[in-house]
Amino acid sequence: MKLEDEIQQSAFKSPQQKLAINLLYTTHWLHNHYDSFFKGKDISTQQYNVLRILRGQHPNYCNLKLIKERMLDRMSDASRIIDKLLLKGFVERKSCPDDRRSVNILITDKGLELLKSLDFIDEAIKGIFSSLSTEEAEMLNSLLDKLRTSEK
Repeated sequence: MKLEDEIQQSAFKSPQQKLAINLLYTTHWLHNHYDSFFKGKDISTQQYNVLRILRGQHPNYCNLKLIKERMLDRMSDASRIIDKLLLKGFVERKSCPDDRRSVNILITDKGLELLKSLDFIDEAIKGIFSSLSTEEAEMLNSLLDKLRTSEK
């Protein structure tokens, strides 16, 4: 459905304004899909992102700096997310032997099992984007990459 119909706005000040609103609207639309995947799993999108980062490092420990650098939402409080994952038993935390101020984090077997139960998401995302051809998806990825580079 066209953005104009979704938000009931017939005109925009410029194509760039429409693009900005369209990106925000689509981000929230996609976020709602992810929220539905996590129903009953007691996990948020940010926690899922951190667990995927830790799974990528597994079986090695990972420090908070690396997690922050790789997070999709860099405004999230990574320490607080780790604390919540720790309480749920999805991660373990150890002091770094070389630097007592640093903390090493490792995904637990319980965290790996949770991610395994959520691996269907990758296929579900293909379904969500099925209205785009592979070429269109690649073009959109390229355009979004280009957009983010123009800011620098």
